Amino acid sequence: MKYQSTKIITLGSCCFRQSKAKSHCKYLHGYNLTAKFWFKSDYLDENNWVIDFGGFKDIKKKLENTFDHKTVISNDDPELETFKKLDLIGVIDLVIMDGVGIEKFAEYCYKLMNKNIPDKVYCIKTEIWEHGGNSAIFKS
Repeated sequence: MKYQSTKIITLGSCCFRQSKAKSHCKYLHGYNLTAKFWFKSDYLDENNWVIDFGGFKDIKKKLENTFDHKTVISNDDPELETFKKLDLIGVIDLVIMDGVGIEKFAEYCYKLMNKNIPDKVYCIKTEIWEHGGNSAIFKS
């Protein structure tokens, strides 16, 4: 592909846990997550852009609805029913995903982005940061 561009989007404050971890990561903890997306195309649009970042309002809303002030729990978490009860009584705002952690969040964001961008434009890589020292990448 001839052209590439990138976009950084703040995902918001997210709480999750790694239920299988042997470390303190087995407990609920949170980060203010940030995502960086890489786009490529052989073509530029009428504005000479790979992609119009002004058209990202819907995707930003979807990402915010998934991560910002949410408790994200894996669908195989042994305490899933407990988290569902906490959601039901309004203690948490629960999102259930197929795995948690920044690696799985990078995969989720990559797939979501590719479903919501114009033809002939491809999201080729997504990086998610927990903070300045930790990130994970998912790419095609």
